[in-house]
Amino acid sequence: MNPSSFPPRAFERMDEQPDPWFYDQPRFVVHIDPSTIKALTACYRDEIPEGAAILDLMSSWVSHLPDDRDYAEVVGLGLNSRELEENPRLNNRVVHDLNTSPELPFPDARFDTVINAVSVQYLTRPAEVFASVQRVLAPGGTHIVAYSHRMFPTKAVAIWRSLPPNQLHELVESYFSLSSQIAGAGDWEDVQSFDRSPATGDPLWITLGRASSSNSTETD
Repeated sequence: MNPSSFPPRAFERMDEQPDPWFYDQPRFVVHIDPSTIKALTACYRDEIPEGAAILDLMSSWVSHLPDDRDYAEVVGLGLNSRELEENPRLNNRVVHDLNTSPELPFPDARFDTVINAVSVQYLTRPAEVFASVQRVLAPGGTHIVAYSHRMFPTKAVAIWRSLPPNQLHELVESYFSLSSQIAGAGDWEDVQSFDRSPATGDPLWITLGRASSSNSTETD
């Protein structure tokens, strides 16, 4: 997908009220069905090494990480403090609105892996967020973006709602590409998309990119 082809209002939403208002009340629900959650957990088991430091971006009360793996740290960044408090996999919790402040409140090269599960459709400034993800990843670190066909339609950006499911991976790949064009951002390597949908249940698509092994986003 060519980013220059985005319509003028591509990242507008039906509900433009501040996101903290919408997420003020906790929602202790999951947004994909059990078989799809199992497939996502299997993907994390395959792609995230044991002992990794992980940032769970746009997190809530569950992270879908495998119970049989130990990680150095799991930090959750989300909008509802009660949901984050209920997430047993998190070592640290940060309440932060990425649509207002896309710059992540962490130092350079802090994490080995950044995950974003079924929430990328709500980003109104995705290129800036992805550039910041690149900055907080260690060289060679992995950004794993998982998505499906479910959403809060009033909060999903217009371009996400307008695309057929078989083109969503092109949109997410374009976020990686666009983020590399931001001043000071590093390049992404090995950006790829693949289908991890279970035989029955909600679809599950993954787009994955690795921070440049010569990550130049760190400051002197």
